[in-house]
Amino acid sequence: MKETMYLRASNPEDIEIAAKILKEGGLVGIPTETVYGLAANALDGEASAHIFAAKGRPADNPLIVHICDVDQLAPLVQEVPESAMKLAEHFWPGPLTMILPKADCIPDSVSAGLETVAIRYPSHPAAQAVIAACGFPLAAPSANLSGRPSPTTAEHVMHDLGGRIDAVLDGGPCAVGVESTVITLATNPPRLLRPGGITLEQLRSVLGEIVLDPAVLHPLASGAKASSPGMKYKHYAPKANVILLDGPRDWYLNYVNTHQEDAGALCFTEDLAELTVPCVAYGTETESAKQAHELFEALRELDDLGVSTIYARCPDQSGVGLAVYNRLIRAAGFEVRKV
Repeated sequence: MKETMYLRASNPEDIEIAAKILKEGGLVGIPTETVYGLAANALDGEASAHIFAAKGRPADNPLIVHICDVDQLAPLVQEVPESAMKLAEHFWPGPLTMILPKADCIPDSVSAGLETVAIRYPSHPAAQAVIAACGFPLAAPSANLSGRPSPTTAEHVMHDLGGRIDAVLDGGPCAVGVESTVITLATNPPRLLRPGGITLEQLRSVLGEIVLDPAVLHPLASGAKASSPGMKYKHYAPKANVILLDGPRDWYLNYVNTHQEDAGALCFTEDLAELTVPCVAYGTETESAKQAHELFEALRELDDLGVSTIYARCPDQSGVGLAVYNRLIRAAGFEVRKV
C-alpha cells in the first residue's frame, strides 16, 4: 500500500504536482465533467498498464485517451476523417469519445490490442490543465475498482483506490455523472457503442445515419471483442444485487413494498413517500440528466445502508435516459423484471 496524496484543482501548485507524478509514470485520479478518471501517460505502455493493476481491470478492456486541444488528435490516429472534425466542432470539449484507427504511438496496453483508439477532449478545466502541464495525452478510465459504480467525487476515488494510486486531484463533483458517449468512426456507418451525455439524437443531427450497437442494450455476443469501455463486463455495480423493475409506477411500488427482506429501492423522488424500504432517489421521473448526475452516488448510498438487494425503477430510454438505462442494466447484470 502506498500513501495517496490529496490535491486540490483550485491550487495551481497541485496541478503541477499531479503533472510531475504523471511525467514520472505514476497514477493520478483527475476530475472530468463525466466521472473521475484514473490517469496515466497514454504514450507510455508501462505506465498505462499500471492502471489495470490498480483497478483490477481486465486487460482486454480498452482505455480512453484524453487530450486538451483538437490539434492533438491527428498524431494519435492514422487519419482524421471529416466526420470526426464535424463531431469535434459540435461537441468538443465535452463528453464525447471518438474511436478511430490508431497511430503507432498508441501502446497495445491502451488499445487492449485493438487496431483502434478511443479519444476525447474533456471540458473540465482541471483535466485540461493537467494534460497541458504534462505535455502528453492521458489514458484515463473511471477511477474506481473495476466493476463498481463510477466515482463522481474525489471522496469516491479515495474510498476505492486510496493506497493503490499516487494522488487524487479534487475538482469538485462531476457535472454529467455518467461516462462519455462513445461512437466509433472506424465503421460505415458509424456506431454508437456507449450512450452518455451526448445523445444519439444529437449525433444523428450532425452525421445522419448512426447505428445503435446491440451491446448498448444487450450482453456482448459470446467471443466478441469489446471495442469500447463498458461493453463486455458487468459494470457500475454496487456490492448489493441490483434488479431492474420495468413497469408502471403503481406496480413498482407494490412490488418493492411486498419484497422487503434486506431490500432497498433506487427510485425517483416522487416515490420516496410511498416506499416502506430504505430508499434513495436518483432524480425525478422526467429529468434524465438529473438521473444521470445522481445515479452512481445513489448506488453508493444504498450500499452504505447495508441492503443485499436493490430494486431499481426503470428510467425512460430516450435522450440521456438511454445512458442511464445502459448503466442500470449492466449494474443489474441484465436482470430485468417486467410487469
